[in-house]
Amino acid sequence: MSPTGPLLELLTSRGETVAVAESLTGGLVAAALTDVPGASLAFRGSVTAYATDVKRDLLGVDAELLAERGAVAAEVARQLATGVRDLLGADWGLATTGVAGPAPQDGQPVGTVFVAVAPPGASRAVAQRLEATGDRADIRAQSVNAALTALRVALIEAAVTPSDAPTVSDSSEPS
Repeated sequence: MSPTGPLLELLTSRGETVAVAESLTGGLVAAALTDVPGASLAFRGSVTAYATDVKRDLLGVDAELLAERGAVAAEVARQLATGVRDLLGADWGLATTGVAGPAPQDGQPVGTVFVAVAPPGASRAVAQRLEATGDRADIRAQSVNAALTALRVALIEAAVTPSDAPTVSDSSEPS
C-alpha cells in the first residue's frame, strides 16, 4: 500500500477531509493522495496555484505580503493552507510553496521550500521550512514527502492533544 494510504485512513476514520494548495509541487501532492483507492472519502480537492495572482485572487494570500516577501515564505504557505481549506470546505488544509529551480526566486535559493498545515477551525496554519537538495525532480519529491509527513504529524498530534493545548511548533522564519 502507498504510504499515503494510512494518512487517508486516519482522516477517514475521523470523518475529516483535506484540501491541498500547491505551487512548486504542481499537483504532485494531490496525485499522491488520489493514487490511493477510496481517496474521495477524505480528499476534497486541490488548487495548483503556480502563479502569484492565483495565490492572491483565488486563495486569499495577502497582496502586500506577496509584494514585500514574494511567494516563497512561511506566511504565504500558511495563508495558502488556510485559504484552500476554507475555499474547498475541508477540515484540513495543506500547502506547498518554494523554489524547485533552476534559478533562485524571490531572494530564496533553489531548494527552499515551505509546507503548511491548517487544522480544523484554526485561524493560523503551522509552517515548516525545508532545505531540499538535488535536481528539480528531487526537490519536488522531497517537498511532497515533507507535506504529507507534516499532515500526518498534525493529525496524530490533534488526536492526542486537547483542543485547547498548543500543537506543533512553527519551524519557519517569523512572519
